[in-house]
Amino acid sequence: MQTFNHLITTRPHEVRQVFISDLHLSPEEPALVQAFLALLDDCLALPALKRLFILGDWFEVWIGDDAYLTLSDAARQTHWLTPLIAKLKQLRINGCEILVMHGNRDFLLGQPFCNLFGGELIDEPHMLTIGQQHYRLEHGDALCTDDKKYQFFRKIMRNRLTQWYLLNKSLEKRLAIAEKMRQKSQQNNANKAAHIMDVNDEAVIQAVANSDSDALLHGHTHRPDIHQATTDKKRYVLGDWRLLNKDARKPTVSAVIGVMIANEHSDSNKAKFELVEFKLQV
Repeated sequence: MQTFNHLITTRPHEVRQVFISDLHLSPEEPALVQAFLALLDDCLALPALKRLFILGDWFEVWIGDDAYLTLSDAARQTHWLTPLIAKLKQLRINGCEILVMHGNRDFLLGQPFCNLFGGELIDEPHMLTIGQQHYRLEHGDALCTDDKKYQFFRKIMRNRLTQWYLLNKSLEKRLAIAEKMRQKSQQNNANKAAHIMDVNDEAVIQAVANSDSDALLHGHTHRPDIHQATTDKKRYVLGDWRLLNKDARKPTVSAVIGVMIANEHSDSNKAKFELVEFKLQV
């Protein structure tokens, strides 16, 4: 796997699409926010970029679009999300689609927030053709079927009635609920075997078979790698955004992301997908 400090240093005219997940952005981790802004600067400099996919867990927690949309103009000017929105909006103006998928941390993210920068919420699974291959895109948590308790929780949280109930509570109550859920999740995960929190092989095989896809692309597990899902189908796992040396004066953020590469002089049938490590000293 190749490592780059900037996407614009690697065949800039050939990068057509970028795929990221599990950024877990929050004001408590400013280095991750700065790294995302740096990635957006790189995306703005890519002359042929057509799509940016954010495949879930964009934010560490999301209690509803109104947490930002109801802010006054003065409050927005100093909010940590405002520079992010500005760069995404410029990226969309430049002609790049921004496609956002829910994760298990930000399932309350709505289209009204995405409208601020011209983004579009997409359902999972999302099918995408790269070259002559059909890719199935999803966040990845639905594939962790060995974790029965989580799958039950996921089913409840993805229910529209549950989301309506949550969004009709005050922001303060939603924030308290989210913090309680996060603490409980951390406690539960600490006591789970590692394989339970990874994808189930049968679930993967069923996913690629039911969608008639040639490859599966997901995040969620924080275990970036390339796997052979079946004899003729691969599974690509995007990485989480990691702070490698938090206590350093200039911390380094690392993330395994996906890129769709196409030679500027060849047809789209020869496009290919790659995993690369994006590493930035903040």
